[in-house]
Amino acid sequence: VQLQASGGGLVQAGGSLRLSCAVSGRTFRSEVMAWFRQGSGKEREFVAAVGAIDGRTNYADSVKGRFTVSRDKDKGMVYLQMTSLKHDDTAVYYCAADNAAWRISTNWRTYNYWGQGTLVTVSS
Repeated sequence: VQLQASGGGLVQAGGSLRLSCAVSGRTFRSEVMAWFRQGSGKEREFVAAVGAIDGRTNYADSVKGRFTVSRDKDKGMVYLQMTSLKHDDTAVYYCAADNAAWRISTNWRTYNYWGQGTLVTVSS
């Protein structure tokens, strides 16, 4: 499985960006798909995830109401729509896949596959 994240860039505080993650190599209908981020000098943290079976979602408290995660299984795509961006959202964003479809884990160590990351910079 290969994950390719894109869509990062420089945006002013209050602006919006949409990140995309293209999945290839196998079908990903049974995996939980998630976004994590890692700021400079910080640990990798959970941002959002979308379930494999019923499409349920989970968000970090810091992004609730501002970010929306979605997936298009037919196209093999996962998205992260980010609005009302803050300087603290500046980070490298990674998409990830977890084979354990019965849970939505917020622990990055449980995810089996990772994309290369895309940098989001929010200017204050």
